[in-house]
Amino acid sequence: MNYRNDKYGNPVSLLGYGCMRFTTKAGGIDLEKAEKEILEAYNSGINYFDTAYIYPGSEAAIGTIFKKNNIRDKVKIATKLPQYLVNNPGALDRYFKEELSRLQTDYVDYYLMHHLTDFVAWENLKKNGVIDWIAEKKKSGAIRNIGFSFHGDKDMFKKILHDYDWDICLIQYNYLDEFAQAGREGLEEAHRLGIPVMIMEPLRGGKLVDLLPETAKKMIKENKRGWTPAEWAFRWLYNQEGVTCVLSGMNSIQMIQENSRVASEAKVGDLTEEDFAFLEKIKTEINSRMKVNCTACRYCMPCPKNVDIPAIFRCYNEMYTENKHSGRWEFAQTVGLRKINSTASQCIGCGKCEKHCPQNISIREELKKADKALRPLPYKIGIAVAKKFMLK
Repeated sequence: MNYRNDKYGNPVSLLGYGCMRFTTKAGGIDLEKAEKEILEAYNSGINYFDTAYIYPGSEAAIGTIFKKNNIRDKVKIATKLPQYLVNNPGALDRYFKEELSRLQTDYVDYYLMHHLTDFVAWENLKKNGVIDWIAEKKKSGAIRNIGFSFHGDKDMFKKILHDYDWDICLIQYNYLDEFAQAGREGLEEAHRLGIPVMIMEPLRGGKLVDLLPETAKKMIKENKRGWTPAEWAFRWLYNQEGVTCVLSGMNSIQMIQENSRVASEAKVGDLTEEDFAFLEKIKTEINSRMKVNCTACRYCMPCPKNVDIPAIFRCYNEMYTENKHSGRWEFAQTVGLRKINSTASQCIGCGKCEKHCPQNISIREELKKADKALRPLPYKIGIAVAKKFMLK
């Protein structure tokens, strides 16, 4: 297993274990199966295990498995504060103590503010005393490193990144999302600041493997590298110096062994210009189903009414390059749950955006189509309810 260092020089396995997708049995996590898989990962050199308060049964499962096998002090646990539930200072301790109890430990190696999509959410935490709270927990050793996980645009990411002395961050990033959310620009900015970057969704939830267009699958199968679709995605990430650890939600021994092999072989600079050109062809095949030819250059921004045009078009396209639910879920996470309304419903048709679009997209017309597709009535209601719950 290859390792890259965290902010303080501690080795972190290049491949991390995402603990959100354990196999379930009789309504709960199949602990026997999960134990075998975790031990396989541990024996393969994986030392970074990522979970969260809201992953059903996950914290308790790994806490039980680590204690039973006496390996807690040999692994690094990353878990997350459900910041969207924090409405008073007392909630910080309440959730943290509950997580320590589930994990059967007295410290967390990496503690992240979960699912920041907007600077407003971070401001809310600060109002509830999170800065002093973090300082106290780090001083006592209960938290070793502090960070945040992020779903939003790169400008918001950089604003949060520069607002605090973070030890770590977690972003969604893969070769298809190179310029989406925090993107390459956010990754490189964090690396410039010396902040380790952990990666989630390296395979887009499996969509860069099982749900690739048949033409793309055929191209990969015939490529002389002999790599699988998953291996191409992982190696693209490992090729970048700014990537510290890539999380994978592995739920089979075979998957763990294969992914560990790749993480043991891959190095920065392995990919050639020919490899990059090939991946561009794969992206072209995936993007051939896109509805709007938006490159996310953001020349259309800022919108005077706060409509996030590139994000909306990206989610709209995802409905057709992947599936409708995927695009709508991405929209709900990255646009719908913002405190300041950034949906297409805010558009007043001023046309300012169209004057600056290099692709000559009829933005106003396409926004109407996108909004209709992304927000059918059940999703409108669901987003409104979630927003009221998370941002109150």
